[in-house]
Amino acid sequence: MHSFFRLALALCAVMALSGHVSAQDRPRVELSSVARSPLLEEVPLNGTVTALRRSDMSVAIAGLVLAHRVDVGDRVTAGDELLTLDDELTELAVQQAQALRQQADSELAEARRVLDEARSVGAGTNIATTEVDRRQSNVASAEARLASAEAAVALEQARLRRHRLQAPFAGIISRRSADAGQWVQPGTSVFTLVDTDSLVIDFQVPQQVFSYLNDSTALHISAYGRPASQATILNYVPVNTGDARTFLLRAKTGDDQRLNPGMSVEGTLTVQRGSEVLSVPRDALNRYPDGRVTVWLAAANDNSGVYTVSEQRVRLAGMAGDRAFIGSGLAGNEQVVSRGNESLRQGIEVERADSRTGQREAH
Repeated sequence: MHSFFRLALALCAVMALSGHVSAQDRPRVELSSVARSPLLEEVPLNGTVTALRRSDMSVAIAGLVLAHRVDVGDRVTAGDELLTLDDELTELAVQQAQALRQQADSELAEARRVLDEARSVGAGTNIATTEVDRRQSNVASAEARLASAEAAVALEQARLRRHRLQAPFAGIISRRSADAGQWVQPGTSVFTLVDTDSLVIDFQVPQQVFSYLNDSTALHISAYGRPASQATILNYVPVNTGDARTFLLRAKTGDDQRLNPGMSVEGTLTVQRGSEVLSVPRDALNRYPDGRVTVWLAAANDNSGVYTVSEQRVRLAGMAGDRAFIGSGLAGNEQVVSRGNESLRQGIEVERADSRTGQREAH
């Protein structure tokens, strides 16, 4: 009889210990409620950094290069002198034109003096009216010659200025193809100037995305492993590029990316494809080699923070950011295991990750 009671007590102790161990061994998981949100799609893109201003500069007149003031890699500001042509002959032409202008100015002054003299003695009384008219015509001719001489001076001075090539905007010299002693012609590029401060990023986007573009469309970019940052979409060109079946999207990013013209950039375009659908955290998904996708549902047993899990197969409608959009398989009122779902089994009990802490605080 005593043996029976000792056996019964031993069994109770084992069962109590077993229950304690079982409670301590419950997996601790994080739970998330199934949400309803707009269906988003992420479109991976490859883009190129483009300078808004790039100029293949050439001289305005033919001439012999006297000296170049800058070289490849130099940063210049608007108005800086880049190249000088031999201007000796043009300097002499300016001096000649100025001398002719001075002569025309003197001739005009003399013609006006003679005319004023004729008028002072009285036309038709002491001098013939026709003589006064002739002198007045000489003044008009002298004025025309002076105007022509002044235009000739301005023309030669303009040619002289064109012997110096200046930067039209600030930027960096990326190419130089002329040296001292070289004869250059208008239309032949001697420098390439690139504005590295006014940069945009050009992406070729698949045409099927065009109908989804709106004010809520977001673009994130990264270059050479740098952290992704949000970019501003400037505009897009709704014209397909031939067989590629793409259209141009132009964007701009902040200065923190330190981009350079010609650099390759990776982009992710997030577009809203449709109305609201069910979504869960991306980490809640379980993927299998046969293509199945499932989530673990957690049903509360009581108010103690203990849940029973069951695996539910779902069909994905898309993914964007940290959210997975569900096409079918969920009703919308469930809770899913978003962390700690790696080693779950059908029907086992789990605890919320914060449930034991809350219980300890209550005691």
